[in-house]
Amino acid sequence: MQVKLLDLQAQYAPLREEIRRAIDQVCDAQAFIGGPALERFEKNLAAYCGTKHAIGVSSGTDAILAALMALDIKAGDEVIVPAFTFFATAGCVSRLGATPVFADIDPRTFNIDPVSIQKKITRCTKAIMPVHLYGQVADMDAINRLAADHGLAVVEDAAQAIGAKRHGKRACSLGRIGCLSFYPTKNLGAFGDAGAICTDDDALAHRCRMIRTHGEEPRYYHKFVGANFRLDALQAAVLDIKLRHLESWHEARRRHAALYDELFAGTPVRAPHVEPCNWSVYNQYVVRLANRDRVREHLAKQNVGSFIYYPLSLHLQECFANLGGKAGDMPQSEAACREVLALPVYPELAQEQVRFVAAEVLKAA
Repeated sequence: MQVKLLDLQAQYAPLREEIRRAIDQVCDAQAFIGGPALERFEKNLAAYCGTKHAIGVSSGTDAILAALMALDIKAGDEVIVPAFTFFATAGCVSRLGATPVFADIDPRTFNIDPVSIQKKITRCTKAIMPVHLYGQVADMDAINRLAADHGLAVVEDAAQAIGAKRHGKRACSLGRIGCLSFYPTKNLGAFGDAGAICTDDDALAHRCRMIRTHGEEPRYYHKFVGANFRLDALQAAVLDIKLRHLESWHEARRRHAALYDELFAGTPVRAPHVEPCNWSVYNQYVVRLANRDRVREHLAKQNVGSFIYYPLSLHLQECFANLGGKAGDMPQSEAACREVLALPVYPELAQEQVRFVAAEVLKAA
């Protein structure tokens, strides 16, 4: 049996005609930049995330970059980020001349550890950027307390967690500003790169809208140097169609995850730990395995897709060597890099496929 890590064709097929009609409407109107498709998606996205504003941008990376620019993060500033996450979280800090300061993770949830954050705060710290990794919200209660105590902004990197909840509140509504990615592999995926920024802060939202169009207001009058971070109307139209199906897709992922949890209970496979106050959307279903590489090799031979998110902690990346990170600095992050493996969990999976994947993992575990 072949089981892909992700099957985007299976998602697209039942939506094909609806999406093609939406694309045709944009093409017929020839309104490719801004316009009603973008405005409609932004309104619906803000309502879904529980924020006053949603600002569509060109990618999840650009969402982070624009959010940090809106907060005036600059050279000499420090932003605390997890060592175990996708590169863009730290990379965007560096692009602004600021310093990413790495904190370790909670080994159960893979999310940034508030205890480690507290140890990293200095007089140069301007913001904390928790990542809601794999679809589970970080410990925002503790993070927001730390931020309030030290006068810091909290930027949620919710690239993998649209729709995830903590105490019933959605990701992107728990900090000062939140960032989303609509890369095709995300739970809500575009037909290419796309992203969004969400916030309740009117002034920040206004600044982000200016930043995405070169800092201009009105046209051709530039208050500051921004960038071209616009979200194409075609992408907005596609995303607005998909947004209507997102909750049902989340529920399917959660059903698959629950079945995996049941099948891995009492075995050497460490299933994901989800805190009781959290509602995970399982952008990835990531297990921990002492013999991860052997299991992955076995799965490949059985035509089962799997992937390692992520194989090298950020503090050990070559591009951050100037920051002085060394092996042993982030023990939990480094251990995760050796042990994590993502298994297929996309909504269109059949139950027998989930059972097959679990059985093959257990054969090699």
